[in-house]
Formats: sequence, C-alpha cells, structure tokens
Amino acid sequence: MPYFVATYAYTPDTARRDEVRPEHRRWLAGLGERLVLSGPTDADGAVLLFEDADASAVRSLLEQDPFVLAGVVAESRVVGFTPVLGRLRDSL
Repeated sequence: MPYFVATYAYTPDTARRDEVRPEHRRWLAGLGERLVLSGPTDADGAVLLFEDADASAVRSLLEQDPFVLAGVVAESRVVGFTPVLGRLRDSL
C-alpha cells in the first residue's frame, strides 16, 4: 500500500486543543497499522504518516479526528509519499 503524509496547522485555541488531546490520541491509537507515525511540529501543527489505499481514504479518515471535529485544525493537507532513502526506509 502507498504512503501519505498529512499535515495539520492548528488554530490558536490551545486551551481547546489541550482539552481534546486525550480523545485525539485515543483515536490515533485506534487506527492500527494505517497510522505509521504521528507527532506535533514546532510550527504549531502536526505531521501524520499513513499507509492507506489513496489520498481520499486518508482525507476521509481525518474528517473523523477529534481535533478536526473540535475545530482546532485550521488547515490540513494530504500528499503522497514515496520512501526512497534513510535509516527507516527498510522498516517501512
């Protein structure tokens, strides 16, 4: 299956984000093998790496994210990703 990188840019509402974070992380943990890796960035956003059928499947999945539903994601983007080189390449 192909890989996809999703990026989030958060709204400035950090209080709401902190409130919803436990639910968001439970949701992420429940995604199983579809979610390869995720975490926050130092630019007030996040990166999520997925293995899934196509970009539209990832976009549909992200619509269910508690962060998205709570309105703390100002912008998101999903792009295809082809791992070529790097120390984690063989583990993907």
